[in-house]
Amino acid sequence: MAEGEEAWTVLRVLRWTAGYFRERGLDSPRLDAELLLADTLGVDRVGLYLRYDQPLTDEELAAYRRRVARRAKNEPVAYILGKAEFWSLSLKVAPAVLIPRPDTEVLVEEALVRGGERARVLDVGTGSGAIVLALASERPDWSFAALDLSQEALQIAQENARRHEMDGRISFVHGDLAHLPEGPFDLIVANPPYIPRGELAGLMADVRDYEPVQALDGGEDGLDAYRALAAQAISRLAPGGCLLVEIGAGQQDDVRHLFETAGLLDVATRTDYAGIERVVGGCAPL
Repeated sequence: MAEGEEAWTVLRVLRWTAGYFRERGLDSPRLDAELLLADTLGVDRVGLYLRYDQPLTDEELAAYRRRVARRAKNEPVAYILGKAEFWSLSLKVAPAVLIPRPDTEVLVEEALVRGGERARVLDVGTGSGAIVLALASERPDWSFAALDLSQEALQIAQENARRHEMDGRISFVHGDLAHLPEGPFDLIVANPPYIPRGELAGLMADVRDYEPVQALDGGEDGLDAYRALAAQAISRLAPGGCLLVEIGAGQQDDVRHLFETAGLLDVATRTDYAGIERVVGGCAPL
């Protein structure tokens, strides 16, 4: 740094980056800047506030600028950091898996209510393993299987399970949701692809251009996965066992109808914390 040149302190870097991200049209410019800088410096966000006047080294600035350039191209922060948090669990994420969303925690909550003391659970389309690991963290006496069509996704889910010392409790299965394992299961949970194919191009750039299309594309009307799950549910569930799925906004009536037509009973919905119908559940006859 030349003599007299203003130092790139933590506060100056954050202010500049937030302004740059704002110009690029990013939704949460200051938060993104803080998350990227905190991880670059190996501190949490509180640690940034304690270091506002600390200048960055040339190496730190170079590493941070590479991350800023990636975010400016709409690459999700979670992929840049290689991690995301779900149910207070830190999970490895990569472009082979969807980034876990807080909305999905409602599905976990409903599964915890529906399961018995020793439930057998199948997580369909496990991705990063977010749902199955959240359930396993809460229910040590349950047994779990996690299914995914992507081998790379299964590897990430297994790595996350090892990280949280739960790999011995979960069976990871390579397979398609059109051909579920035989079971029987007390709970089948899924956050399947549900975006209608014609709407994919209109998604936000960080989703459309980076997250795996096979985990987003729900077919022409967004309901292909629900048809497949509903058709197999009774043959895969134990008597009284339940199928619980996350849905997109406005899909509750269609998914309820699919479940009821398939013979599932007590079909009901649950809202997320924004008041949107987010989960549909139905149970096999006793």
